[in-house]
Amino acid sequence: MKETQKEMVTSMNKRASISIISAILISATAFTLAPSATAASNVAAATYNGACGSGYGVVNSMALTKGTVYLTYNSATGKNCVVTVRNSSGAALYMTAEVAVADTYPNSNVQDVGFYTSYAGPVYVNAAGKCVAWGGNIDYSGRWNGRSNCG
Repeated sequence: MKETQKEMVTSMNKRASISIISAILISATAFTLAPSATAASNVAAATYNGACGSGYGVVNSMALTKGTVYLTYNSATGKNCVVTVRNSSGAALYMTAEVAVADTYPNSNVQDVGFYTSYAGPVYVNAAGKCVAWGGNIDYSGRWNGRSNCG
């Protein structure tokens, strides 16, 4: 009977040791992965690059995985402009920039579609006093707003 108790204690000690080692490994893995996750979130977001020209100010934007779509407006001309800007330049990727008068979409849709290294657009529509539909895409991941910035 004593031998069986001794084996049980030895077995329990082994299990406890394995549990402690497992906990240490899990903690070390979490600590090692944390800086990588933080570094990935520190990628600089795209900023508006002024591609629409003078007199245009950003009135709306939508974040994409690899950049941002900007809707701009020029109050002197009544025109809206859309440009899609990548977070960082690099090899050419499929990109789009699109804008339309919301009530006449898709008939008024103006778009720039192609493979670009930094931005797509600018594309313009005269939408003074109207709502616009707009959006963009980088590397086949995009967003579309079917009606916004009315007025």
